[in-house]
Formats: sequence, C-alpha cells, structure tokens
Amino acid sequence: MASEELARKLQRRLRAAGAQGGCPEPAPLAAAAAAPEPEPEPPAGAPAASADADAELSAQLSRRLDITEGAARPRRCKVFNPYTEFPEFSRRLIKDLERQFKQYDAGRDGFIDLMELKLMMEKLGAPQTHLGLKSMIKEVDEDFDGKLSFREFLLIFHKAAAGELQEESGLMALAKLSEIDVALEGVKGAKNFFEAKVHALACASKFEAELKAEQEERKQEEEKRRIRQAAFRELKATFST
Repeated sequence: MASEELARKLQRRLRAAGAQGGCPEPAPLAAAAAAPEPEPEPPAGAPAASADADAELSAQLSRRLDITEGAARPRRCKVFNPYTEFPEFSRRLIKDLERQFKQYDAGRDGFIDLMELKLMMEKLGAPQTHLGLKSMIKEVDEDFDGKLSFREFLLIFHKAAAGELQEESGLMALAKLSEIDVALEGVKGAKNFFEAKVHALACASKFEAELKAEQEERKQEEEKRRIRQAAFRELKATFST
C-alpha cells in the first residue's frame, strides 16, 4: 500500500541519517508512520441530516404501504390544464370561476388561504367558523398544504355537480352562492347549481350540434362546387374537339 511504501522510504532515510550522525534507529517512528490514521469525526450537522433522511425514508415507506393497500391519493402532474381535467365544464364557466378565484386571491400567490376563504364566505353571505373553514379546505385539499389552489377550487364545483357534497356543507354553500354571469351560464346568487349545470351542458351540446351542421353544410357546398367544375371542364372539352 502507499502508506507502507512511504513508511519504508522514511525508515531508510532515517537509518542513513542515524548512521552518519550516530543517532539510534527510529523504528517506533516508522511503525507510527505505518499505522493507519484515525477516522475523522462526523460533522456537527450529521445527526440532523441523518434524522431528515430517516424521516424522508419513513414517509416514502408509508406512501408505498398506502399504495399497496389502495389508500394513497394519486400524485398529480405539475402542469395543470383545467380544460382537459374538467371537460364537463364549459370554457366560459372555467373563465368565470378563474376570475372569481383571482378576485379572492388577495395575496396574488395563486392560492386562497384560510383568511381569504373566510373573507370570501362572508362576502357571499355564508360566514363560517374557523373550524368550518378548515373543514372546507380539508375536503378538497389534495396536497395537504392547508389552502386552495385553482384546481382544488374547481374541484368544489365538480363535487357539487356530481352530488358528492352534503347540502348543508360550507362547500355546497360556496358552490350555490358563487356569482357566475347569468347571461353566459344561467347561474347567479343562490340559483340551484345543478340546474345551471344542466343548462351549461345543454348549451355546450347545442353549440357542438351547430358546429357539426356548419361543417356538413361546408362539405356539401364543396361537393357541389367540384361537380360544377367537372361539368364545366367536360363541356369545354366537348367544344374544343
């Protein structure tokens, strides 16, 4: 090994120096040089880092167990597209809900926290207790951060339309009292949310039917145009011969 080779070289040089100056052989020094160096002590922050690593490993094992038992909530992609994740909502409705979300996002951080939700419910005329507000957030808080993202805000209306909210719950009050432009969606104030949902779906179906009719009409016009052009070319060829 490199340390042993270094020790032998050092021993030879010391022997040569001892022969010239009459000094005794420093064998113990050579042995000390050959001895392995003591291991460095771990840094002061090592126990804390080890504790963090243990906590992270414990969280990973816990989630793995939840996945195995089917109790884990799916982790969502960071890129959120409301139009693909909530296809039952019209683009117009999503735009109106986004406008309302931003209206109550006083911190402009992309979330509605507990105090902002408290102010929102008071302005909607359905004030909630501190525990009630926490319960509202908890019911749709998928990432457990204690506040509402825009996706979680849309999830309130998704659950309301699917009948997954209790009639007396704070989230149902929020869904019913959220003001949406009545000229666009037929929802305002305390008007029944489910009737508005049916109306929105009916409007979307009517729009799709009109779009398909226009496309079919364009296809027919194009076919007629091709027939006229073919007849004209045939007539022109007849007179040319």
